[in-house]
Amino acid sequence: MRSTGVVLTVLFMAASTMCVAQEASSKLEEIEWTWEVRPVHADATLPNVLLLGDSITRAYFPEVKKQLDGVANVYLMASSTSVGDPRLGAQIAEFAKSQGVQFAVVHFNNGMHGWAYSEQEYKAAFPAFVAAIRAIAPQAALIWTTTTPVKKDTEKDAPAPGPTNARVMARNAIAAELVKPEGIAIDDQHGLMLKHTDLHQDNVHFSEEGAAIEGKQAAGLIRGLLLKAQRLKSRLSHCSAVPPQNRHRIYRCLNSL
Repeated sequence: MRSTGVVLTVLFMAASTMCVAQEASSKLEEIEWTWEVRPVHADATLPNVLLLGDSITRAYFPEVKKQLDGVANVYLMASSTSVGDPRLGAQIAEFAKSQGVQFAVVHFNNGMHGWAYSEQEYKAAFPAFVAAIRAIAPQAALIWTTTTPVKKDTEKDAPAPGPTNARVMARNAIAAELVKPEGIAIDDQHGLMLKHTDLHQDNVHFSEEGAAIEGKQAAGLIRGLLLKAQRLKSRLSHCSAVPPQNRHRIYRCLNSL
């Protein structure tokens, strides 16, 4: 297994102090962070895969990397920045620019942070989130990943807004409504982990065993899309080899894709 380089940026900030410096629509949490991982020695002969998410994605990233060893170079951008925060698109663009590679698959989630944003704000900002991903990977196959269930709902009188299962499900429904018409594949991690709620290690995150279960499912879907792309490329190559004068054969070949 190849070694991995880690770029870790953790910014501890008081939301009340930073709100002055941020745009009015940036509703910051007490702790804001970004965690980036890339292969130290990426194999130029393999496709590149990006996992884009939060600390839950970060937890199952090692299992995805393990499952796709020798199949793809796997990158990670995990962040607390939520859909609805105007910083998110710029952060994604900056990450992609710093890596300087083309991604064949982007497996993405955003939904467990930013509870100060209403579901209406989440829905309004979600298309821009998808557009930011398409901007950095215009040829990539996309996989939207549903947000996983929490062990216990945040109390209504909590000092700061937090996750509840009703809000998680509402955000998942919003995302599904927006990604399905675009033909984006869905990794239903929510449905998967509803079967493993006993593996919560805290209110939000899962144990190593749970993270491995998540990673195996994610890797399986990614592998499937990579194989599909490989077969399509091979078929297109075959079609292009048909002599131009055999136009009818070219048409039949392309229609068989």
